[in-house]
Amino acid sequence: MGERHFISDNAAGIHPKVIAMLERASRGHAIAYGNDSLTQQALQLFKQHFGAQTETFFVLTGTAANVIALQSVLSSFEAVICADCAHLHRDECGAPEKFLGSKLLIAQTQQGKLSVATVAPLLRDTAMVHRVQPKVLSITQCTEWGTIYTPAEIKTLADFCHEQGLLLHMDGARLSNAAARLNLSLKEMTADVGVDVLSFGGTKNGLLAAEAIVFFDPQLAKETGFYRKQSMQLASKMRFISAQFLALLINDLWWKNAQHANEMAALLERELKNIPQVELVVPVETNGIFARIPPSWVPCLQQHYAFAVWDSASTVVRWMTSFDTTAEEVQDFVQKIRNMNEDNAP
Repeated sequence: MGERHFISDNAAGIHPKVIAMLERASRGHAIAYGNDSLTQQALQLFKQHFGAQTETFFVLTGTAANVIALQSVLSSFEAVICADCAHLHRDECGAPEKFLGSKLLIAQTQQGKLSVATVAPLLRDTAMVHRVQPKVLSITQCTEWGTIYTPAEIKTLADFCHEQGLLLHMDGARLSNAAARLNLSLKEMTADVGVDVLSFGGTKNGLLAAEAIVFFDPQLAKETGFYRKQSMQLASKMRFISAQFLALLINDLWWKNAQHANEMAALLERELKNIPQVELVVPVETNGIFARIPPSWVPCLQQHYAFAVWDSASTVVRWMTSFDTTAEEVQDFVQKIRNMNEDNAP
């Protein structure tokens, strides 16, 4: 292998410290289905990082984390409000609708962020049997556009939700990147500002098939264990998920990985600003760069580094950095972009 890409932080490998922890976990036998010492240690670490009252469940994928988290708190006649760009809406192949039997209510956003003003209209005229009943507001942190909700913005949404009888769910696939950018703890970004349930991502931050569902009110998690099993997400050798979270949360590896990815994106942003035909369309706040480039550049650049075309109509592309992106790779990629600019100069 050996290739490096800017297509997604999902494309990165496993952090060496995580591999080392997995190797340790593989020595000898352990009781299955989470009844092992490593899983109990990992669950205690989650309480340290998110709050003593939390209940956590490990699963294999981000889609499963989102769906099972919502399934735990929804009835089929209840709805989830989410952004127009949310993974729940655009990138989970209808899994929420299929497995929840619930409706998604879509709010239009600017740069991926919801506000009280965009959510409130979806609550009008719902107090009748003919209407689906909004129950959960789901936000993504950081958003699908790489932008960040500040703690104050989250608290405003959480307070509004609770006043309206809603719960606040956070899709935190890249929560670590947001927390590292703001230099805040995971608890300060979630429990302290009113989040009710969190999907916490590990796969995008150096783990392998390791995600977590965190409930900040244990009463909401009474049936989650059953939903996890029914959804085929109760791993028999759960210690290998738990071991990865041990590596991630001990000595703040989660922060170091995320901070490095953010720094590489910031470096890429600085270098791109001097290239005339590259237009950054969203502020760079975490580890994603969204830029508009000439359409003819895309296939040429993709011969060297894979990346996503985010909006084919306007040729907006996404370049993602990860925990193992190097400054040398960023500089090499930028040089190839500069070459394209020079070759196509009028």
